[in-house]
Amino acid sequence: MADIFESFAEYSYIGIFLLLLGVNTVPILMPPSWIILTSFYLLDPTLDILLLSVVGATGATIGRFFLKRISGMFRRFVSTEQKSNLDMIGNYLHGKKYGHAIASFLFGATPLPSNFLFITFGLMRTSGFGIYAGFWAGRVISHIIMIYFGNIVLAPLLDVFEDRLVGILIIDGIGVGAIVILASINWTALITKREIKFVRPRLWRF
Repeated sequence: MADIFESFAEYSYIGIFLLLLGVNTVPILMPPSWIILTSFYLLDPTLDILLLSVVGATGATIGRFFLKRISGMFRRFVSTEQKSNLDMIGNYLHGKKYGHAIASFLFGATPLPSNFLFITFGLMRTSGFGIYAGFWAGRVISHIIMIYFGNIVLAPLLDVFEDRLVGILIIDGIGVGAIVILASINWTALITKREIKFVRPRLWRF
């Protein structure tokens, strides 16, 4: 892992941008962006935190754009019931002023994995500049905070997950679980009747 950071660090901010773009295009088994940026900063403290955060957020946002487009190709494998369920969420957010932008900003402003958010956006075929603007702004803020407190946050995390692959798998497992839960909620009943009901994702029927 250290060798990878050193290789991209040779190209300074351009290398960091390209790495973040690639990592955020891949749906699973990738470390969170803040861990990558914090690692770069700890490797080279002369990097400007604000510029590093902006470069990282830009690469992450473009990567998530590609991830959303790729995820949209798998909508054909979703059952009609699930499509209707996902479309209900999309229509609800679309009906709220800045709904998609706010949702993206909230995920971007936290260290939560955002891969499942954009996979869901892709399955809903959600579009709009607000999705990416909100996410970018949130990521800039969260990156600044996480990089600034990198020594405090990252070191204990790596101690807990001595094997980084285990940590990545756990984080991705949480993301996959969130997608399943999101897809299992009957959003039509929740939004229109304020009733919590669940439906079975198509995969469970096999």
